[in-house]
Amino acid sequence: MPPINEPKLISGNANLSLAKGIARRMSMHRGMSVNLVDARVERFNDGEVFVEVFENVRGEDMYIIQPTSSPANDNLMELLIMCDALRRSSADRITAVIPYFGYARQDRRAKARTPISAKLVANLLTEAGVDRVLTLDLHAAQIQGFFDIPVDNLYASPVFALDIEHHFKDQMHDLMVVSPDVGGVARARELAKRINAPLAIVDKRREKAGEVAGMTVIGDVSGKKCIIVDDICDTAGTLCKAAEVLLENGATEVHSYITHGVLSGPAVERVTNSVMKSLVITDSIEPTEAVKNCPNIRIVPTAPIFGQAILNIWGGMSVSSLFETDTLVPIYEGFYPRG
Repeated sequence: MPPINEPKLISGNANLSLAKGIARRMSMHRGMSVNLVDARVERFNDGEVFVEVFENVRGEDMYIIQPTSSPANDNLMELLIMCDALRRSSADRITAVIPYFGYARQDRRAKARTPISAKLVANLLTEAGVDRVLTLDLHAAQIQGFFDIPVDNLYASPVFALDIEHHFKDQMHDLMVVSPDVGGVARARELAKRINAPLAIVDKRREKAGEVAGMTVIGDVSGKKCIIVDDICDTAGTLCKAAEVLLENGATEVHSYITHGVLSGPAVERVTNSVMKSLVITDSIEPTEAVKNCPNIRIVPTAPIFGQAILNIWGGMSVSSLFETDTLVPIYEGFYPRG
């Protein structure tokens, strides 16, 4: 399918630095300047969101870059109102680029009389006029089925594999990938396969919600450098506890690779004081100053993969090709040089 018009990017306030990074990467790939559409996304005194787009977007292929991270409700409303503004301005196609998809943890009814908020958010986006969604590591893959529009779900594991091979290049035989719970085994297995490492599981036992009564390590981690992999790190309590349990079971070091660094409440302090050697996150959520200054937190950029994904969507090319190492290596050459 031939491309329609040049892709145009617009950003809300949730992660402006990532949006600018994506524009820079697309400029490098295209050999021509790609800038964010001039717009203002502001608040009235009572907190209402107001959007004004200063450029003509009639017939354009628009990409709204806006994670729905904290404050989730404000950022979600910004996304919806920006979409409405573009739709009413006769944009040809609107793609919501949501690096972190908020409310994804509410993907089913775990108890009676509770909502499925992820489905509600899907309905809101569709009704607002979104034609396609591009996101990263959905908490539950089945959320794609909540939409009646195309959803492209990128994965962080191929990028994490490049990072691991770069930082542990002489220690690959000592590594073991660890899933912090049974539900994350598929994600951990995918990373373990990419770096040719064995897999272990930390099985959590809860007596009531929010409290972990005990942890059991399934697999022999003795003498191994363990890499915990998960999609979300919120308060980091369970993650830090899992690191302690792994060391108690004979692991020599513990590192963590988490896609979305929510890191709310006491999370940064816990990570700073934990036995983990490092916590690697992506910039899908704009890091706070505390996160940037934490000595054992490192941030992996997502602008290269999002920039290429947008170009692939615009040009009618495969997005799943970005799951392949051979495709990602040149995209991340500046970060992980080969040879």
